[in-house]
Amino acid sequence: MKNTKVAAILNRIADLLEMDGVDFRTKAYRRAAHTVEFLSQDIEDVRDEGKLEELPGIGKSISRKIEEILDTGTLQYYENLKKEFPLDFEALAAVEGLGPRTIKLLYNKLGIKNLQDLERAAKRHKIRRLPGMGYKKEHQILENLKIAKKGTDRILLGQILPLAEDIKEEIEKLDVSRVEIAGSIRRMQETIGDIDLLVVTDKPKQVMDYFTSMNLVDDVITRGSLKSSVRLKNGVQVDLRLFKESSFGSALLYFTGSKETNVMMRRIAIRKGMKLNEYGVYRGEKQVAGKTEEEVFRKLGMQYIEPELRENRGEIEASINDELPELVKYSEIHGDLQMHTNWSDGSDSILKMAQTADKLGYEYMAVTDHTGRLKIANAMAEDRIKKQIKEINRLNQELDGITVLRGVEVNVDSRGKLDVAHDVLKNLDVVVAAVHSGFRQDREKLTARILSAMENEDVNIIAHPTGRKIHYRRAYELDLEGIFETSRDTGTFLEVNSQPNRLDLKDTNIRRAVYAGCKLMINTDAHSANQLSNMKLGVATARRGWAESKDIINTLPLKKFEKVLN
Repeated sequence: MKNTKVAAILNRIADLLEMDGVDFRTKAYRRAAHTVEFLSQDIEDVRDEGKLEELPGIGKSISRKIEEILDTGTLQYYENLKKEFPLDFEALAAVEGLGPRTIKLLYNKLGIKNLQDLERAAKRHKIRRLPGMGYKKEHQILENLKIAKKGTDRILLGQILPLAEDIKEEIEKLDVSRVEIAGSIRRMQETIGDIDLLVVTDKPKQVMDYFTSMNLVDDVITRGSLKSSVRLKNGVQVDLRLFKESSFGSALLYFTGSKETNVMMRRIAIRKGMKLNEYGVYRGEKQVAGKTEEEVFRKLGMQYIEPELRENRGEIEASINDELPELVKYSEIHGDLQMHTNWSDGSDSILKMAQTADKLGYEYMAVTDHTGRLKIANAMAEDRIKKQIKEINRLNQELDGITVLRGVEVNVDSRGKLDVAHDVLKNLDVVVAAVHSGFRQDREKLTARILSAMENEDVNIIAHPTGRKIHYRRAYELDLEGIFETSRDTGTFLEVNSQPNRLDLKDTNIRRAVYAGCKLMINTDAHSANQLSNMKLGVATARRGWAESKDIINTLPLKKFEKVLN
């Protein structure tokens, strides 16, 4: 699917147009990009059916540009716009706080074209002298620049995991007895550097020949009999290693990592008079374990540690003392309680979302379209909320196997007030509250807004609580201990948002929340039917945060869930 590429180009056109001020063209390209990004159908299929202009926000002019992107891989109009501002817009825009007009200001006044120019100017205190900037803004740019630079060589888990799984499936078609994804992907870290694959086979040459000649491969970095490395056309490095069946468990343990956890386990082996490496556990020259990971842990006198926990954050000690949590399982989620349909900024109907959720095995789901003053999200006014309630009631009479709950995602304004009246909210099953603006308020004000929302009798869930977007926006400063305490005392659930660029709460904060006695809700925040599959990322993040089934409310079946909700 080329949806992501088309949406990215349309968004960049909007950015470049915005450098000369927001006008109808900027908004038109933003809306079109949003439509394509959250489209559940392949944009090429829509083009082939001659239905591009039937999509929301896509008229004749933008339709032709989309066709050019699909046919040529680029767009001449976009290339011409870029020539007007010869700078690395992609990199600069990745720095939180740098919008198109700020980038234009920095370019016109200081000649800043890239991250190096930006860092140099900030350190020499040139940015603070510009109109509307100042010391605080300059300091924030330097801090946010560090995050942007870190993110340049790391890819979101949600982007790379499907690719790794596709390659794994291709290798499995060969004469192999086992293929596993290792490394930070297996630990389900939120960002990934490369892909590691381990294989057991009696036909090493066949496997290496196929691996190094895959259509995805752009360059063969190394080619060997037991290890080969390639660089894919998207720039991702993939390493494939071959091991014997007798050593595969130890190899999987070693190449899954983390490095710190491996070091600790080697020390435990030494204390027990043994040696641990990627080929097995040895007593002297004799291998005493290594075929499976479970065998290795058992030989070291340890409880099996799930891959998501292997970060040397106390799991080694808990394993030795048989005190590891029984992590929430990927199969235990009974419902998804935040998603958006074409009633606001989603691309699919309530019916399609319900049918997809049903296929995923859910017992219930909640439609939580945007409300109030979020114009870019096509937010619903109160009269449309009432109409949607009637539509959901009608669908529930027709659907068999899944219950659609009536909900909304309301905005928490700068004073902590909701943008929908109590008289409307009281008729809903689920109310999700979220901060969508005013991110630069100080710690006390932002915390007070969220606390106020949690203390509102209508609110059930706080969505993406810290507001972070990986590689783009830091979590805002909050008194998390105060939020955890209020969440526990009011019975307001904190969300683990499964969007690949959010995963908010993050793993370390989930562990703190669980320890504080909070109850969590894992939701996808899906804007199209295909995004409902992102639930796996949220569950993985909860597992990394040591969360058990009892900590996650939507592991409950419908009747028990409704009792807790009410």
